[in-house]
Order: sequence, then C-alpha cells, then structure tokens
Amino acid sequence: MNTIEQYTQAVNQCRDIFKKKTSDYGTSWRVYRTISIVDQIYIKAKRIRTIQEKQEQKIGDTIASEFKGILNYAVMGLIQLELPPSENDELSVEKVMELYNDKITKAQLLMLDKNHDYGEAWREMSQESFVDLMLAKLQRIRQILQNDGKTLVSEGIDANYYDIINYAVFGLILIEEGVHKG
Repeated sequence: MNTIEQYTQAVNQCRDIFKKKTSDYGTSWRVYRTISIVDQIYIKAKRIRTIQEKQEQKIGDTIASEFKGILNYAVMGLIQLELPPSENDELSVEKVMELYNDKITKAQLLMLDKNHDYGEAWREMSQESFVDLMLAKLQRIRQILQNDGKTLVSEGIDANYYDIINYAVFGLILIEEGVHKG
C-alpha cells in the first residue's frame, strides 16, 4: 500500500467513529472551548506516553484507539475555530461530516507537501517522538491562547491541530504496519 492509501484507511477508521459518536451524542462537543479540546488531546497523548514509559497498561483501550481519539479531537478543534462559539447550536450529522471531510482534506494536502520536502522521514521516527511532538504542539496552543490568539512569527492554532492530525495518522499507519506497538 502507498502512503495515500494508508492515510485514507487510517482516516476512514477515525471518520467512522466520529460519525457514529455524532449520531449517538449529537454535537455536544460544541460547548468545548479551545483549551478544553487541547486538554482532551493532552489526556490521550499523556496516556500513550505513560504506557510507553511503564511498558504496561491497566485499561483496555489501545494506543491506536487513543491516536484515533486525538485525531478526532483535533478535527473538532479545527471546526470550533471556524464556527462561531455556541453551546446550543446542534449541527446535523451531514453538516458535521462535511466540515470533518474539509479539515481532513486540508490535513492530507499538508501531509503530501511535507512528504515531498521531507521524504517521508516520519516512517523512520519513533512512536515516542510522535507523542512528544503532539505534546509540544499542545503547549504551543496553550501559549498562543495566553497571548490572546496572537503570534508574532509563528503559525497559529490551526497549524498545530493539522500537525497533530498528521502525527496521529502516522502513528496509526506504523501500528498497522507492525512497526510500532498498538
């Protein structure tokens, strides 16, 4: 399989979960502010890191399932950045999936551009590095929020979410290939 096929396969698994959860819960996540989404991603990334360090886990959710959750929360974050704040604005499944697909398309295009320039260096990276990079991106978003959403020369919150999506996909691909533990 080539990278595009693997990327699509990984994202399709995440998309399916997202769509089913939206059917179950609606868009209750619309109440989340950016910091809440950052914290949800942090919890999942921190759990992966703890499992990596302790070499054991007591809860059955897999590392792969945590990467899927991270990806879906990052998409939620991007959607929240685009839409006006709302605690009661219930979106239809169709509308949410349209927004989801738009964010994933942009993430995939970014991945293709970076793969061109970096030569798929991610295939040689450790799962630990993906998690550390995600945690660093979350710290960056926290700092941007403390700066009232402004940056002087750096990318904004959205760029960090897109990178988190792609790190999660890379993690899922390498788990699927058997290169990393899942």
